Amino acid sequence: MSIRVGMGFDVHRLVDGRELWMGGVNIPYHLGLLGHSDADVVLHALCDALLGAAALRDIGFHFPDTDPRFKGIDSKKLLVETMRLVAEKGYRFGNADITICAEQPKLNPHIPAMQQAIATCMGCDPGCVSIKATTTEKLGFTGRGEGIAAYATVLIEK
Repeated sequence: MSIRVGMGFDVHRLVDGRELWMGGVNIPYHLGLLGHSDADVVLHALCDALLGAAALRDIGFHFPDTDPRFKGIDSKKLLVETMRLVAEKGYRFGNADITICAEQPKLNPHIPAMQQAIATCMGCDPGCVSIKATTTEKLGFTGRGEGIAAYATVLIEK
């Protein structure tokens, strides 16, 4: 058996006039994340972790923001395609540990829905997807409410 670990990171700026999508869930908030797709930092970090674990480069390589096919795309579709790429290399998903860094909005009430949305895309049990939300104690761009960051670590096995 071959076990691989991957780490992913993503960040997007908060702006007016966009919906806030995180972990495949639309979060009610007066600001949204700016990006070529729906800018779901959680799913982007998760895709990068999966791709990295399988040595398949990164999300920008597979889904470039210069490609009009990905303009406004639902990042759940990117996660499903990422899982296909990982499976094509003979790997199966073990678990994920995700940390979201944001001062606002409060994310804890939305974590079960995020776990379920991610598990549905990945074809796994929601218990295999750990999601934690933290603040940066008002430090840095996340602390000032300028953006949101997410980190993901995954385990895959062959």
